Amino acid sequence: MKIALFTDTFLPQVNGVTNTVLKMIDYFQSKNIEYKVFAPKYDDLAIPDSVEQFYSIKFFLYPDCRLAFPNFFRINKAFEEFQPDLVHNMTEFGMGKAGLFHAKRFGIPSISTYTTNFSKYLKYYNWEIIEDFADRYISGFHNKNFLTLCATAGTEKLLRSIGVSRIARFSRGVDTDLFSPAKRSMEFRKAHGLEDKVVFSYVGRIAAEKSLDILIDAYCRLHDIYGKKTALIMTGDGPCLDLCREKLPHDTVYTGFLTGEDLAVAYASADVFVCPSSTETFGNVVQEAMASGLAVLGADAGGVGENIRHGKTGLSFESGNADALYSDMVSLLLDENMRKALAAEGRAYALTRSWDSVFNELVEHYRFAMEQAEIKLPA
Repeated sequence: MKIALFTDTFLPQVNGVTNTVLKMIDYFQSKNIEYKVFAPKYDDLAIPDSVEQFYSIKFFLYPDCRLAFPNFFRINKAFEEFQPDLVHNMTEFGMGKAGLFHAKRFGIPSISTYTTNFSKYLKYYNWEIIEDFADRYISGFHNKNFLTLCATAGTEKLLRSIGVSRIARFSRGVDTDLFSPAKRSMEFRKAHGLEDKVVFSYVGRIAAEKSLDILIDAYCRLHDIYGKKTALIMTGDGPCLDLCREKLPHDTVYTGFLTGEDLAVAYASADVFVCPSSTETFGNVVQEAMASGLAVLGADAGGVGENIRHGKTGLSFESGNADALYSDMVSLLLDENMRKALAAEGRAYALTRSWDSVFNELVEHYRFAMEQAEIKLPA
């Protein structure tokens, strides 16, 4: 089996899509599945021969991501040499359009994955006027693929509402060895003055579409009353970083962008994870926080809401409701037993979410698409 993977986000940009692509590559290598990645070029980053990179510019809605300008002659040559059996498009934009075109040109099936709820993002950047156009574009792109994969039931419902017809589930796993309560570090807590405090944590892009206004409102109230007992860690970077520094209490800890072991330590060294975003198609950070042994508090919308069993693996609050978030933050601050119970259940749930099981299902989707396209598989 040979897979051509098209994505508009790749190293050195690290986000949920990139992390998934990297995990896919690890899985492909472990199963001797041949692959080639077609991705934007960011910097003069050393890349393996299995990755083809193309000139790109910053995406106006999301400057950390790129809009690529694929060279069709190069892709055509790569396809002639590689002879892929299937195209997997991880984006609806530049690289995804190129993947779809070359799948048709070479007579092989293409599968797409819906990873980002761009329509919901538009209002945060004052582009609501093009929401209908965006929905038509998204549905048109995905319907040209044999199958569209999404992570949750809520996302599937959204896709069907805009006219996407052939949909299957492609969930996400979590690395429970990397993200683990064992990574909790008293040195980290001491270095940031957190030794005797209940530490709340946010991990992710620091941007308007993550509903950080809700977090700022709720946490400032919490800090006004319980400031000596609590602290907040903000892990990540983004356009709203200066706003957070202005609005949040002065003792808020900003770690910047972290990956790998540093990220795992930052997670595990907190006590409660807060995810106010209602725009996530899945919310990888929720599973990472659960795996790290944190009590999780998240909005009851999108992928975040579906990852939390309220009162079991975490607490869900009404999306967009700062009062509800504040109330739950107070409860978790004052009730250590509740924090421990939610953390234990969350960790147990995370242990069931292995990447191998997720990708085994993905390969079955590949096989089905290839069989339907009457491509003979090797024995």
